[in-house]
Amino acid sequence: MSAFIAAAPAKAAPESDTLQNDGWFPDLSLSSLRLAGRIDGTVPTDRLRELAKDAALTVNARLREFRAGHQGAGFASLLAVPSSRIDGESRLAVLYRRAVACLLKADVIERYRDFDSTDSGQRRAEDQEPGADTWRRNASWAVSDINGQTRTVVELI
Repeated sequence: MSAFIAAAPAKAAPESDTLQNDGWFPDLSLSSLRLAGRIDGTVPTDRLRELAKDAALTVNARLREFRAGHQGAGFASLLAVPSSRIDGESRLAVLYRRAVACLLKADVIERYRDFDSTDSGQRRAEDQEPGADTWRRNASWAVSDINGQTRTVVELI
């Protein structure tokens, strides 16, 4: 028996593809987040927007102290904080977008998991693609990198 699962194409971009952030953290492009997480059109744009809002709010909260320290030092936005650059873009902006995209993908995996009809298909999918925990780990690493912290904390008991 063979299985064929057709991925739905992404719907046309809504009137605004931009998810406006709080002014200090950069605005986000929904289509870029969709592309970064390989999220196909089975997730409608309005649902993607809601999940992206939650992911951005979570990352913003995790970076509260980072933001407060840099705002206190006179930096008006994350993009104004001195940082190395890659491809003409601030390292901090790249890491911020990665953190949001990874949390978004983890939420999509968890919410759309019931999609598959068989247990064996579910196990096969988990073996082939990283699970939500891997995406959450990557988001956590991006936040740690922004904060200048190590990625792993080990404590002897």
